[in-house]
Amino acid sequence: MATNFNKFRLPESAGQRPARHLLAASVMLFACGFAQAAVTPEQAAQLGATLTPIGAEMAGNAAGTIPPYTGGLPQDFAPPGYTPGDTMLPDPYAGEKPLAVITGQNREQYKDQLTAVTYELLRRYPTYRVDLYPTHRSVPLAEHQIRNAKINAINARTGEGGLALENALPGVPFPIPQTGYEAMWNHLFGVSGLLDHEFNTRYESWNVASDGTPILATSGEVWGGSPLATTENINKVVGPSDVYGRIKIKYNAPARRAGEALMGQDAVNPLVQPRRAWIYLPGQRRVKLAPDIAYDTPNPGTAGSSTYDDAGIFNGAMDRFDFKLIGKQEMIIPANNYKMNYEKDPAKFVTANHLNPDYLRWELRRVWVVEATLLPGKRHIYKTRRFYLDEDSWRAVASDQYDGNNELYRGGFSMGSVDWYHRTGAGNGVTYDLIAGRYTAAGIFGPFGGIKLIKPLSKGQWSPQSLAGSGIR
Repeated sequence: MATNFNKFRLPESAGQRPARHLLAASVMLFACGFAQAAVTPEQAAQLGATLTPIGAEMAGNAAGTIPPYTGGLPQDFAPPGYTPGDTMLPDPYAGEKPLAVITGQNREQYKDQLTAVTYELLRRYPTYRVDLYPTHRSVPLAEHQIRNAKINAINARTGEGGLALENALPGVPFPIPQTGYEAMWNHLFGVSGLLDHEFNTRYESWNVASDGTPILATSGEVWGGSPLATTENINKVVGPSDVYGRIKIKYNAPARRAGEALMGQDAVNPLVQPRRAWIYLPGQRRVKLAPDIAYDTPNPGTAGSSTYDDAGIFNGAMDRFDFKLIGKQEMIIPANNYKMNYEKDPAKFVTANHLNPDYLRWELRRVWVVEATLLPGKRHIYKTRRFYLDEDSWRAVASDQYDGNNELYRGGFSMGSVDWYHRTGAGNGVTYDLIAGRYTAAGIFGPFGGIKLIKPLSKGQWSPQSLAGSGIR
């Protein structure tokens, strides 16, 4: 997973929504009204002053437990054992000790700063704990991210009732968000700090059953990135059909899925250009459109313990929910998880009931909270979803998801870490199914040498036909 700290949403983040005809789109436009207005120049002037260039609070908190933002880890940062360009990153904070240890016994003391899923895991499992470390605002920003966010603050808008972007440059479109849709677009749309590259890695995902048995859910190779993150496109206003994210996967395991391949891409206006996804099945020897790779379709890559739109905490079109911006809150969330991400042996952290707390790092950080409520007449297995977006990166880092009976059902965490040299981010992901008592650790890349930054694949390699041919190697 490599990004704006968002774009590397590992495997199974492909494909989205079925096509909608023009009448349906026209009705929605009429019902939702005009495009959402941008902020004023006076408000935008806060960027780079009281706010970071992409909209986080520059200052620390009053208690001193969140430090001021000073630019993130510099590109020439060189912890012991690191050579510039390495794909396996050492933990720059390896010598630190926890400030506090949160367990089932003292969880009430921290309840207001924990996600509902974190609180429930502490309540349910005596072996689960949260090690709270010092906060490091490590996210660096590239010049094009800074420049485009400032321009977008004044010019970018949402259309289609929040579902589409208008008049936006690649990067953070709404550094000062006014709505939940704008905040979620920041998560979805941001581009990597490194231009003219895509990511590539092998990975594996493990499903841990309720009895504690780990099962290899999938293993494969993945390519992805944003076609907007190039020197040619970075200064161009995006159009409604422009693809902002794409991913291609070749599956190697389990045996029943070996040889399968998948590709998906998302566009700026999903009403004009719905998500497009294709799948290649060796038994059929043909590439087929796959409109079901979207929304709440069970994800076979996680043995059905998550949905396709759970990947990367959230992905795809926002047309089935009403997204409301709750506001900003100080929360204890996963951050700077180098130890887990770059561990070569996943058996060390893929343990019974939950990830091994010894491999997890939690920090107190400010997050934007967005609550999504299922719209009348729409279908989804989740009735309510709460998303937590880290203010420094706009990366969605956690979720709480409730079923039709308003019971806590599932939730996920993104275990992000910063690649300071390439000015990108990456992280494994985990989804807990609290009703079934199982979880999935997805996109594990440490055993395979980390994430490679490669020159973008050719147009032919991004064609659906490449899934069955030499485009995947």
